[in-house]
Amino acid sequence: QVHLVESGGGLVQPGGSLRLSCAASGFAFSTTTMNWFRQAPGKERELVAKITNLGGSTDYADSVKGRFTISRDNAKNTVYLQMNSLKPEDTAVYYCNAEVPMTIPGNNWGKGTLVTVSS
Repeated sequence: QVHLVESGGGLVQPGGSLRLSCAASGFAFSTTTMNWFRQAPGKERELVAKITNLGGSTDYADSVKGRFTISRDNAKNTVYLQMNSLKPEDTAVYYCNAEVPMTIPGNNWGKGTLVTVSS
């Protein structure tokens, strides 16, 4: 019953900003570490950002440090990824991921939202 739905992707020019959202349900969101991954065409999926349950600890890929910010609203069961100073290299499908136990049914991956950074 784990269900994740990403939104907020789209076309943006280099240097622009975009905020992605991931609506979560079917598990104890407030006690679950959440991640954002991305996969560009022809490249392997990579971890972009991670946030612990209380939001006190975050981690970012070196390529996005200083530009992206992950946050969460436990009252809304939603995790966000604020993306600033976007580059063409950021173009990818962005996926939301929940670090839930395998004993919990459902899909701990969303279907993704496409971010295209282009002039």
